[in-house]
Amino acid sequence: MILRPATDEDIPALARLGSEAFTAKFGHLYRPQDLAAFLAEYRTEAAFSRQLADRGTRIELAEDEDGRLLGYALLVLGRGFDERPRPQPLRPATLSQLYCNPAATGKGIGAQLLAWTLAEARAWRADAVQLSVFSGNDDAQRFYRRHGFDKVADIHFWVGNQCDDEFLFELRL
Repeated sequence: MILRPATDEDIPALARLGSEAFTAKFGHLYRPQDLAAFLAEYRTEAAFSRQLADRGTRIELAEDEDGRLLGYALLVLGRGFDERPRPQPLRPATLSQLYCNPAATGKGIGAQLLAWTLAEARAWRADAVQLSVFSGNDDAQRFYRRHGFDKVADIHFWVGNQCDDEFLFELRL
């Protein structure tokens, strides 16, 4: 497996994997119009293009030896969650997305992308990494706890017109 920063040429593959991975894991939870609205706002080529152009955003890819996209992590430096109870981190980073190709889960890709995320946040001198995880996603919660994250708040996440209960997880650095 190869880790490398995303480039403009990767945007179509990122949009495709972002949509496919989200739909595979969570698509059954939503009405088609809510899922479509969410994907049209957050998992398009235009959305990834804006994120890649943002100086505070980093996107790291995991590829196989043939260049096929296995997963990615999207880290936003300097942004946290307002819903986080006090004391707020002074210099937060947010792991906005960490997705793996559904056919490649369980192969350590997520762990390597998370290690990259933490190293990048530390290099930027973040004092915490935050992320949100769906309240019903027990596997993701176990994964983040194994890596030192703790639940610090209950929050909400909107998919179209549907509001989901989420947990705010944080790792102090």
